[in-house]
Amino acid sequence: MRQGPRRVAEHPDTAARTLPELVSSGVVRARTGDLGVAPVLIGLAILWTVFTALNPVFLSPTNLVNLTMQSAATGVIAIGIVLLLLIGEIDLSVGSVSGLAGAILAVGSVQLGLPLPIVLLAALACGPLIGLVYGLLYTRFGVPGFVLTLAGLLAALGAQLQVLGTAGSITIPFDSAIVQFGQQLFVPAWLMYTIDAAVVALVAWRLVAEARRRAEAGLAARSTAAIALRVGALALLLFACSWYLHQDGGRGVGAMVLLFVILVAGTHLLLTRTRFGRAVYAVGGSVEGARRAGIRVARVQISLFVLCSTFAAIGGILAAARLAGANQSSGGGDMFLNAIAAAVIGGTSLFGGRGSAFSALLGVLVLTSISLGLTLLSLDSSVRYIVTGAVLVLAVIVDSVSRRSRAAAGRA
Repeated sequence: MRQGPRRVAEHPDTAARTLPELVSSGVVRARTGDLGVAPVLIGLAILWTVFTALNPVFLSPTNLVNLTMQSAATGVIAIGIVLLLLIGEIDLSVGSVSGLAGAILAVGSVQLGLPLPIVLLAALACGPLIGLVYGLLYTRFGVPGFVLTLAGLLAALGAQLQVLGTAGSITIPFDSAIVQFGQQLFVPAWLMYTIDAAVVALVAWRLVAEARRRAEAGLAARSTAAIALRVGALALLLFACSWYLHQDGGRGVGAMVLLFVILVAGTHLLLTRTRFGRAVYAVGGSVEGARRAGIRVARVQISLFVLCSTFAAIGGILAAARLAGANQSSGGGDMFLNAIAAAVIGGTSLFGGRGSAFSALLGVLVLTSISLGLTLLSLDSSVRYIVTGAVLVLAVIVDSVSRRSRAAAGRA
């Protein structure tokens, strides 16, 4: 019975009681391959430094607002990819599913003239329905997820073309509520500061309550200084970002961006604070081990396929709102590749069992930074693909190396 508390106390994140111990614990985690989001943050800092040195406009409030707006749709799709990668699976059809959702939105609201709430529900419904089919075929017949979703890609693309019909391209009126949401609706500064304060207060309350519970149970808990450091850093980050995005003509945080962040935070809570989230990581670590532990593996797998397709549909709706329309190429091109790349670059392991919802946020920021930075430098789009590919390979190498380090530390 003594081993449980001792293992918890030795965990570098929960055992650190002072600032020097926090630094020491970070070094220990790095040596054992537990790098967390550090490589992504370092890479993002390097990218922003280089692009700003080459073109100071890159870090202007206006450009950063554009960066966040362009990140939202792909980032939402990437959340679903993160969920599937946690169990070592992938969905290649997320681009086509998003295109189908966008097509349903455009046709329903423009050609059929249906009320917007009904059209949004219809566009959103295609996601979970497709994901449910994937999950059932995957669990009942053992069809590999790669092949299954590749077939789904073709089927969803065909359905998208059928929905669009001979029109091929449909423009949603600018005065439509959904287009206003995707292009012109921004959170007022005072409301954004209020949201920031609420988030900081909620995080502080949770950390204090957790520390109190652990102390009452006789377990190692974060010190008041460690909690203050985390809360202070979070407050500084949130308020500084909200303030800067409103400077020099910046329009602030878009409503679509706020929705993306809310979905990331909600998914994070789902994965870290619920029994379902623990089951997801258990299945990603070992399917057989999870099954022996009494986890309904098939139910978890089906749920993740449904969630992934649902996020793809939401991303398609946001993309159609942002572009004020849908066409035969919606969801095509490199959208699904960028979503997958964002999840991996953000720190989600391709081998399953490791990652977080914030991987989607960080990864899509990296990809969008590369795209906008190279555009400001007037470089050809071919350079963007080459650079993105190189960054993706580097992320996979970091993941592989850290995985080996953790395995070696485990054997030791």
